[in-house]
Amino acid sequence: MSEFSDQYWTSRDGLKLHYRDYPGPSGEQGRPPVLCLPGLTRNARDFEKLAGALAGQRRVLCPDMRGRGDSAYSKDSATYNPLQYVEDVTALLDEAGIPRFVAVGTSLGGLMTLLLAATAPERIAGAVLNDIGPEIEVTGLERIGSYVGQGRTFPTWMHAARALEEGHGAFFPENDIADWLDMAKRTMTVGSNGRIVFDYDMKIAEPFKQAGGAAPPDLWPTLQGLAGKPVLLIRGALSDVLSEATFARMGEALPQAETLTLPRIGHAPTLDEPECVAAIRRLLDRAA
Repeated sequence: MSEFSDQYWTSRDGLKLHYRDYPGPSGEQGRPPVLCLPGLTRNARDFEKLAGALAGQRRVLCPDMRGRGDSAYSKDSATYNPLQYVEDVTALLDEAGIPRFVAVGTSLGGLMTLLLAATAPERIAGAVLNDIGPEIEVTGLERIGSYVGQGRTFPTWMHAARALEEGHGAFFPENDIADWLDMAKRTMTVGSNGRIVFDYDMKIAEPFKQAGGAAPPDLWPTLQGLAGKPVLLIRGALSDVLSEATFARMGEALPQAETLTLPRIGHAPTLDEPECVAAIRRLLDRAA
C-alpha cells in the first residue's frame, strides 16, 4: 500500500473532517487529482488498494464523509444527505486549492459525482460511476435500508467477517474468508469497549430511511454535466441497485463513456478488481 498522509478540513458548519492524501509522482504539474467518494456506510479505507495502484500516476484524495471513519459526527442527523456531502467536498476542494479533479464515486459517492456534475461541471476532468445511476432500484434501497444503522457489534474480526458473508454473500459469491476479513477491516473498527463496530454514526440511517432521503429525485439531467468528458461506467452483474436497463440507458446518454460489467459481483465492485484498475488507468490517460 502506498504511503498517504492524514489531512483534515473544516465543513462550513464547523465539523472537522478527515481525508487520506496520496501524493502523485514527484514533479507532477497540472494533472487533476483523483477524488474517491465512498458509499453510504463506507469510508476512505475502501479505496486504499485502488489509491495505492494509482498514486504513481496521480495524486489521490480519499475523504471520510461526515459521520464516517475519522471525520466528526454531526449533531444534526438531517445533515446526513447528499447535498450536504457535496457542500462538504466542495469545501475540501476549495481549501486544498483544487480547481479540477477526476471523481471516482461508488454508490452514494456516484450520486455525489452526479450532483457535482450538475452544479460545477467545469471542475470535473473525468468521472467513474461505480454501480450507481440516475435511477436506483427499489429492491436495492430496501435491502440497504434493512441493515444501515443497526449498530451490531462483534467480539472478533472473524465474527464480523462471517456476519458480512451472511448478509452479502449472494452478491460476492467468489469471495473467500480473506476477502470478508478485508471488507470487515475496511468498514469496521474497534470500539471503546473492545468490540468490533461499524465505523459510522448510526444516525446516518435516519434521513436515508425518510421518503426521498436516499437520493435526490430525477437525476437523469445531471448526466449532461458529464457530456463530452472521459467517463467510466461500472456495474456489478449481480447488482440490485443499478439495473441492466438503467446502465444501458446511461451508456446511450453518454456515448463517449467506457462501460464495464463485472460478472459474479453485486453492489458494489471494490474497484481493486484488475479490470477496474485497468479501466480507471485508461480513463486517467484521457483526463487531462
